[in-house]
Amino acid sequence: MRFGMFMAPFHDVGQNPTLAIERDLELIQQLDRLGFDEAWIGEHHSGGFEIIASPEVFIATAAERTHHIRLGSGVNSLPYHHPLLLADRFMLLDHLTRGRAMLGCGPGQLTSDAHMLGIPPDTQRPRMEEALDVVVSLLRGETVTAKTDWFEINDARLQLAPYSPGGIDIAVAASISPAGPRSAGRYGLGLLSVGATTDAGFDILGAHWDVMEQRAAEFGQRADRAKWRLVGPMHLATTKEQARRDVEFGVVEFGRYFRHVLPTSPVGEGDDVATIIEHCDTNGFAIIGTPDDAVRQIERLVEQSGGFGTFLLFGHEWADPEATRRSYELFARYVMPHFQGQLEPVQASYDWIVGSGGRFVTAATNAIGKAVEDHAKEQAEKGLT
Repeated sequence: MRFGMFMAPFHDVGQNPTLAIERDLELIQQLDRLGFDEAWIGEHHSGGFEIIASPEVFIATAAERTHHIRLGSGVNSLPYHHPLLLADRFMLLDHLTRGRAMLGCGPGQLTSDAHMLGIPPDTQRPRMEEALDVVVSLLRGETVTAKTDWFEINDARLQLAPYSPGGIDIAVAASISPAGPRSAGRYGLGLLSVGATTDAGFDILGAHWDVMEQRAAEFGQRADRAKWRLVGPMHLATTKEQARRDVEFGVVEFGRYFRHVLPTSPVGEGDDVATIIEHCDTNGFAIIGTPDDAVRQIERLVEQSGGFGTFLLFGHEWADPEATRRSYELFARYVMPHFQGQLEPVQASYDWIVGSGGRFVTAATNAIGKAVEDHAKEQAEKGLT
């Protein structure tokens, strides 16, 4: 299994936005050092919390500061962009990042963004499908002519071929509706289940995969579970009590914001820390606890989904920056290796030594004793004692 982060981001209002964005960049640098595989950065234009307007610009900056981690748009809202320009920008990013750029596609989460752009919300998903058809074709090296009621494209082609032979990794966002898995299955793309731990999102994981497989078969594609990414929030500490104290910093403000963004708040309707924590514990939306709790949550998702390739931590600022960094470090130290086969060989070697009954300690003691005796004998033979 691979691991990463889905960063909207979420920053409470009333703080310096420049410093908040810098903190986002520093966090991705930390994830790069800790061995995380990827980070996805959102696109939003209103609300005051999610303040990155261009994931492409952010990715280009983050790529200069990191070495290994892959960087994706989480996600680009396709109805907001002419598909030729979006495809062209990502092909450039593919080269600038030496193949580390990934393209996430969706209809647009915030209807306030669509309102400012004059886009009726009920047209966002059909427009996403229209744009995705063009974007995928262009990124696969095809020449495209198309006309819809909101864009026109004539004999369009990209100037650059992909940096990597496999091309750009593309994923389609999914929450509740079947729009995401329908599009991902049709083109053989990855699926990005951004609401995998919400009540409705968790329940529909299996149905979404069924849609993926049906659509893939219909269009001669292959639905690949290795390209399925599930997103869920966690905040970890060495004890559950410490984790709960940590999230007093910002979880209430997060809940207040989401009540005005989604039809149902994922952290419930409570306006105090205890009520929110109880809601998260009851419905499984978030882990506010220890690495062991995180392991159990991922195992629960594996069982419910039937298997997936990547788990993405849902980025938030429920805790202060120091506690947030510590949470990611605990995840990398104890959770990631559990699912990557890194713990068993180390444990087996440890158990072999500890279970030896003193065999190796005795051997070491005997070897030291023999060295002392050999030295004394040599000195005696030379008349030095």
